[in-house]
Amino acid sequence: MDISNIPTKRHGEVLDEYLNLRGETVLDVGCGSGHLVRLMTEMGATVTGIEPGERQLERARAHPVIGTESYIEGTAERLPVEDNCATIIIFFNSLHHVPIGQLENALKEAHRALKDGGVLYISEPLALGAQFELSKPINDETEVRAKAYQAIKNALEMGFLEQTEYFYTADVSYVDFEAYREHSTSINPARNRYFEEMGDELRGIFENFGDKRSDAWHFSQPTRVNILKAC
Repeated sequence: MDISNIPTKRHGEVLDEYLNLRGETVLDVGCGSGHLVRLMTEMGATVTGIEPGERQLERARAHPVIGTESYIEGTAERLPVEDNCATIIIFFNSLHHVPIGQLENALKEAHRALKDGGVLYISEPLALGAQFELSKPINDETEVRAKAYQAIKNALEMGFLEQTEYFYTADVSYVDFEAYREHSTSINPARNRYFEEMGDELRGIFENFGDKRSDAWHFSQPTRVNILKAC
C-alpha cells in the first residue's frame, strides 16, 4: 500500500470528524490507561472504559476524574455489560489484541451491546511505518492485524453495515527510549525480558527509525478506521 499521500492527523481529530459524541453512551473496549476515555468525556459523552489488564486499569483510575467516566475490568469477547446499552463502541488499537480465535465473538459481543443503529468505530494500526518497525522485533503483529481486518469484513455477515473506511497517518512520540520501554511494558509486562536481553539492539532500532526533534522522538503509524452500523 502506498502511504505517501495519506494525511497526517491526530487520533482525536479523526474521531471528532466522524463521530458526534455529545450525549452518547460509549464503550471504549481495550481502553488501556484511559486517554481516549477522558478525551471523549471532554467531548460530551458518557464513557465506560473496559480493560483486561490490571496494570493499565490502575493507570486509568489514577488519573483525576474528568466527568462521568468509569472503568471496569473485562474482555472484548465477553463484555461485562447489558444488551443494547451503548450507542457507540470504540476499538482503538485494540481489536488485534483479541485472541484470533475470539475475534468473531468480540464483534458479536459488540453487536449485542449496541443499540439498533449504534456505531462501531474500529481504529487499527497498519503493519507499516516507523512505529511498526520499532515494535516488530519484540511484537511482530503482521498476522494478527491481518486477521483483525478480516474479522471486520466478516462482521458484515453478522448484522453490521459498513459505513466508512478511512486511512491516515498518526504521529507517535516518546521523550526518550526509556519512555518507549515504559509504554511498551505497561501494555505487556512480559516484554521486560526483551528489553533486558536486547537492550542495545532495541535502542539502535529506536534511534534508526525515530525522527528526533526538540521535544521528543517521533514515529509515523499509518492507521485505518472502519465504521460499521448495527442493524
